[in-house]
Amino acid sequence: MSLTAPIALIAEDEALLAEHLKSELQLLWPELDLLPIAPHGQAAVDLALARRPSLCFLDIRMPGLSGLEAAAALAEDWPEGAPFPLLVFVTAYDQYALQAFEHAAVDYVLKPVQRERLAQTVARLKQSLAQRQAPQALDATLDQLRQLLAPPQALATASAPAVPRLRLLQVSQGSSIQMVPIEEVLFFEAADKYVRVVTAGKEHLMRLSLRELLPQLDAEQFWQVHRGTVVRATAIDRAVRDEQGKLTLHLRDHAEKLGVSRLYAHLFRGL
Repeated sequence: MSLTAPIALIAEDEALLAEHLKSELQLLWPELDLLPIAPHGQAAVDLALARRPSLCFLDIRMPGLSGLEAAAALAEDWPEGAPFPLLVFVTAYDQYALQAFEHAAVDYVLKPVQRERLAQTVARLKQSLAQRQAPQALDATLDQLRQLLAPPQALATASAPAVPRLRLLQVSQGSSIQMVPIEEVLFFEAADKYVRVVTAGKEHLMRLSLRELLPQLDAEQFWQVHRGTVVRATAIDRAVRDEQGKLTLHLRDHAEKLGVSRLYAHLFRGL
């Protein structure tokens, strides 16, 4: 194997489909160096950060982190200046998913993978690798991921029902239920299977995921600033950029500081 051969990562929880994609890639791109198959999203993130592949084939639906969430995690944690991998999403036929991928100009292949379609993807990947420059590649990927991570309403049809907005949180406190008005929340933070709810004077835990919570929040009032953090915009006192360009948020009524990932740094372009 050549030392300059591109490295590829396949993340797929269905072993037969993963092996099929692997064998087709080996046939179409013999010089490609394939890493061990990642069986779920977190394994894909860990392996990609350790080995820094040139390409990632990410299944959209996997246990734990989805392919899209794994891509976002990579974008947030990827070492500064290192070439970011080209992304290809692998998905079963889903009209909304395909519209989203095409809208964001992200490459995808459908399950089960067809050789002719995969050959087209391989040709595009080879061309992109030959032409790419690391900073521009990451910037373009961040723009694509922002579009894909936008609330589903952004690409839904006009007839689709709107998700009701949360106005009042019901939080368990021992044997009682605490009512927390949404306008009192400073920020939400993912904590395993819970979401940490922080107000000026208290903290609560809600048994749901940030993924479930996000569609119920008003995106104009609550800004996602990291894959695990959502902050009320009016609770932000200032955003401070350090010498490396990383942003930290200081809140009006709380001493805790919140980091902003590069995926959401565009919200603070005024700096």
